[in-house]
Amino acid sequence: MAVSLHHESLLWDSGARIVVGVDEVGRGALAGPVTVGVVALERCDAWPDGLADSKELPPSRRVALVDALSAFGIGRAVAHASAAEVDERGIIGALRLAANRALADLAELGIVPDAVLLDGRHDWLTEPPPDLFAELTDAGVRAARQPGDPEACCAPVTMVVKGDSLCASIAAASVLAKVERDELMRRAHAEHPQYGWDGNKGYGAAGHLAAIREHGPSPLHRLSWRLPASSECALPA
Repeated sequence: MAVSLHHESLLWDSGARIVVGVDEVGRGALAGPVTVGVVALERCDAWPDGLADSKELPPSRRVALVDALSAFGIGRAVAHASAAEVDERGIIGALRLAANRALADLAELGIVPDAVLLDGRHDWLTEPPPDLFAELTDAGVRAARQPGDPEACCAPVTMVVKGDSLCASIAAASVLAKVERDELMRRAHAEHPQYGWDGNKGYGAAGHLAAIREHGPSPLHRLSWRLPASSECALPA
């Protein structure tokens, strides 16, 4: 599928001036942060050549696109929630935290979205109503905001299934997030080479799983997840 500005144009036509595409990387990893990219667009009719969902691009092409994306739109940001924050808040709360950090970076530049395009079927960005005290994440932890968290996004969110393959703003966000998170995991590999993060980027590759069994988890592992049992540490089920 080729990206376009079709979904962005629908929002511009409906009165939105600034449309922000949002995408995440690292949701299914066993180690490292979850990372969210955001790209803000005013009405335009072009995007960088070769832009596509980050998963469809080889690493060299993703990196090569970063310079072109620096001139795409009116603002871009990437932010993270750590493995410890994933454990504390659950994956949904951590995704929302990372996204709101990225949107706060845009706000510091005076860029506030009128509408948001979010990849997927489930709106994890919109703050749940405060009376839903039983709101749970995949990890069974409440995804409530905490003191010091950035302000929650209040722009209306439009979900787009396969949005990272269809929407130029979301595809751009996915590329920026993927490149930055991959670099973070390469740097982390230098401190924890036994897990092979320079290759698997914290996901559940066979060599990564074997290393957890042999060495136990590192401080960058998500301890609330079902990590393989090791002889060095009793991990939570």
